[in-house]
Amino acid sequence: MAANRFSGHGFQLGREKVFFGTHFQNYADRRKLILLLSSAIIEDIKRMRESGSVLVAYYYFDFKDAAKRDVRGLLTSVLLQLAAISDHCWDLLSQLYKMCCDGSEQPSEAALMQCLKIMFDLPEQLPIYIIIDALDECPNNTGTPSPREKVLDVVEDIVRLNHSSLFVCITSRPEQDIKTVLNPLTPLSHRVSLHEEGGQRKDINSYVRFFVQSDRAMRRWRAEDKELVIRVLSERAQGM
Repeated sequence: MAANRFSGHGFQLGREKVFFGTHFQNYADRRKLILLLSSAIIEDIKRMRESGSVLVAYYYFDFKDAAKRDVRGLLTSVLLQLAAISDHCWDLLSQLYKMCCDGSEQPSEAALMQCLKIMFDLPEQLPIYIIIDALDECPNNTGTPSPREKVLDVVEDIVRLNHSSLFVCITSRPEQDIKTVLNPLTPLSHRVSLHEEGGQRKDINSYVRFFVQSDRAMRRWRAEDKELVIRVLSERAQGM
C-alpha cells in the first residue's frame, strides 16, 4: 500500500512512515518551492485523497503570521481539516467543543492533542497523512519552552505513537535543534536532505547566474568579476 508508494521518498519508523526533508531559503515564493521539491510525495498523497482512501491535513508555518507559528495553530488546523473530511472525526471535535462550553472557553493544548490521538485510534480509521511545512519558521528565541520546542515535543509524541495508518511529512531547514529531535527517529541512511542534493546546488547556481547576468547594474561588470560573484555566492549558499 502506502509503504510501496513511498519507496525512495520516505523512511519507516516502526510501523509509521515519516519523511523529513530540508529545503533552501526563498522567501519570495517559498511555498511554491517546497511543493516543487517534494512534488513526488505531495502529488501521490493528493491522488489518494481525491480517491477518498486517505485523510490529509497540511500545515504551513508562516513566518508572516504569528497565529500560524505555534503548536496551538498546528493542532487546531489539523483537527479542523480531519473533521472536515471525516464524520467520525467531526463527532470527536464536536464533543470537545461542547466540553468547552460551546466554544466560550479555549481548549488547552493538552486537550487538543488528546482529541487528535483519539482520532488516530478510531476503529477502521483511514490512513492519515499529516504534512508539516517549513517547521523552521516556528520561532525558537522566545519563551521557555519556546514555541518550536513545544511543536517538536508534539511531533515526537505523534511519531512515537507508531500508528500503522499514520504518515508524517516534514519540511524544514536543517537547523540543529530540529535535527536533534528528528534525526534519532530514523536511521542515517534513510534521512533525506534536499539541500545537499546536486540538483538543488545546480538550481541555486543557475538562479545566481541569472540574477547576476540580468541585473542592470551588474551588466557593466567585467566577465571575470561576474564569475567570481556567482562562484562565491553559490558556494556560500550551502544549499539554501
